[in-house]
Amino acid sequence: MTNVSNEHDVQNWIETPIGSYLLAQEQIVFDSIVSDIFGFNALQLGLLQADLLRNSRIPFALKVSESKGDFFCESQQLPIASNTMDLVLLPHTLDFSVNPQQTLREVERVLMPEGHVVISGFNPISTWGMRRFVSKRCPSSTALWHAHFLSSLRIKDWLNLLGLEVVNVQMTCYKLPFQSATWMQRFDGLDRLGRLCWPMFGGVYCIVAKKRVLGMRIIKPNWNRTKLKRGLAISPSQKDDVSSPASKSEQ
Repeated sequence: MTNVSNEHDVQNWIETPIGSYLLAQEQIVFDSIVSDIFGFNALQLGLLQADLLRNSRIPFALKVSESKGDFFCESQQLPIASNTMDLVLLPHTLDFSVNPQQTLREVERVLMPEGHVVISGFNPISTWGMRRFVSKRCPSSTALWHAHFLSSLRIKDWLNLLGLEVVNVQMTCYKLPFQSATWMQRFDGLDRLGRLCWPMFGGVYCIVAKKRVLGMRIIKPNWNRTKLKRGLAISPSQKDDVSSPASKSEQ
């Protein structure tokens, strides 16, 4: 896959009405997810216009991208030690990655055992996917419609191959993808209706996965182990009688 846009293009569509709507909806989803994940180190990779870790209880948080944040890097080559992150957020990072599979491999590498990754992406099986199918043929269309639009099933397959277990999937953004704020306001009720009537056809999915390590188990004490029999232990009086030289001389 080739790079579909740069950060400047992404910034431009975020400032549009549809971009602002998308960020607001995703902020709600990420806020609810990260509040229940614990650890010491967290990483938000991309889409730094939104503080998606604001509800996290993890004390040390990094926010990085190709040109902004705590440090600059490409998602395919993370300058982070292996097995150090308890939580990694990928808000549309795979949608705009040069090589989304390599990005996911890097995330698996830096995750601690039992660490979590949260991925948001555009759902191709939605009205947003239909709009993208038409708009991507137009070179002047916004960066949103040139994203990869990877299906959630494909992402789940990649996660499974890397040993990451999917634990939760949510959908959001049920409004029709109009560029006009006026038209979007006319369909305010679609978010509530979509969650009730067609939950799997939201414009954006959010997948939570956990890194499982084969052979890793918690060792518990054997509380049922048989205790030593009393006859096998030497009492203090017996020990003194046997080992004391003074007692032998007196005899």
